[in-house]
Amino acid sequence: MGYTRRRLLTAALAANAVRPPLAGWPGVAAFPPGWLTGELAPQLLTLTAADTAVALARRKASPLGLALAGGTAVGLGMVVRESLRVGEQLDAALDPLVGPPAPGESATEPEPPPDRPAWVRLLNPFHQVDPRVVVERDLPFSDAGGRGLLDIYRPAWRDVEKAPVLVQVHGGGWVVGRKDQQGVPLMQLMAAHGWVCVAINYRLAPRDRFPAQVVDVKRALAWVKDNIADHGGDPDYVTITGGSAGGHLSALAALTAGDPAYQPGFEDADTSVRAAVPHYGVYDIAGATGLRSARRLRDEFFAPKVLGRTWEDDPETFEAGSPILRIHEDAPDFFVIHGTHDSLVDIEQARLFVDRLRAVSHRSVAYAELPGTQHAFDIFPSLRSIRVAAGVQRYLEWHHRQWLAGRTDGSTQAPPDARASA
Repeated sequence: MGYTRRRLLTAALAANAVRPPLAGWPGVAAFPPGWLTGELAPQLLTLTAADTAVALARRKASPLGLALAGGTAVGLGMVVRESLRVGEQLDAALDPLVGPPAPGESATEPEPPPDRPAWVRLLNPFHQVDPRVVVERDLPFSDAGGRGLLDIYRPAWRDVEKAPVLVQVHGGGWVVGRKDQQGVPLMQLMAAHGWVCVAINYRLAPRDRFPAQVVDVKRALAWVKDNIADHGGDPDYVTITGGSAGGHLSALAALTAGDPAYQPGFEDADTSVRAAVPHYGVYDIAGATGLRSARRLRDEFFAPKVLGRTWEDDPETFEAGSPILRIHEDAPDFFVIHGTHDSLVDIEQARLFVDRLRAVSHRSVAYAELPGTQHAFDIFPSLRSIRVAAGVQRYLEWHHRQWLAGRTDGSTQAPPDARASA
């Protein structure tokens, strides 16, 4: 492939990252290249510059190729700029609730050893190993074989006891995915700072139809409550997070503690959580919001692939499985995160979910809306995911301090306009 064709390819990738289609199957097709380009923008920008320099030195750079390289650089530069601003946007969303950090408020004492510099992590973002963290792998929490296993992340540099706990639920459209494929940058950061993190598998559709997935999440929560003290965690302080389908399942589990329909055979188990931090989640599988995108997701994917029944045949199951319809005044605290360039899950779902939470729940609700951000931005370390993980850490450590002080009583509700935007 010659220089001009290479530059044409990268220009198309950059254009898709800057302005992806956000509806229907074009949005689905735009997601994989848009996600990778958006999270690897600094690396692609460097490669574009190096390739252009070599082509100029060899006199193989055509005018069209150079023009395409210039356009690519502008587009990727915009993506990098937005990635660098994510920390500011998260702070704008959290400041009305959390307030400025006060001296001595760190939840980690002593401080952990320093992590590798960010630029080192970005050199090989797919090498996700943190020497400050130890992982216990493949512990069974149910009798579902490989789908009933979980991993536990703990600090390797010191022992912990009664440490706060974060449960991570992977995404994958309810049909694919594994516990070690999502949220790893966040779990490593939290574990390095003294938390115990639990990444879980769950049964997948279409072999196991919904609600098997949320039942497994609740089985894992029950296991955590019964066993996490043996691994240094505090069963009285458990939080939950997840992205995409994992965002749906984590939000649904957080809102349905003790629901016997989702706890068959363990109806009396405690599956409550103190806070939920769903990323780019699905909050409406019933089409209750009236969004065309939600109804399309319901009819073209969730019904045939995940539930195996149509809306007309079984509306009650769709409604019961929609977090936006399960909100109640005693819902746990929420921190919802979504990107404006999400081409798989309409950001309007997150906006309506947050509005409903703020209208009904007595607990705190924070919402960070990240401009220029695609779906699945937290898979591996990137300029953006590193900053998002730091923002989530800030929120969770604040929440844990509030809980320790007995102050998580819903008295610090974020104002309705606490939204990060460009």
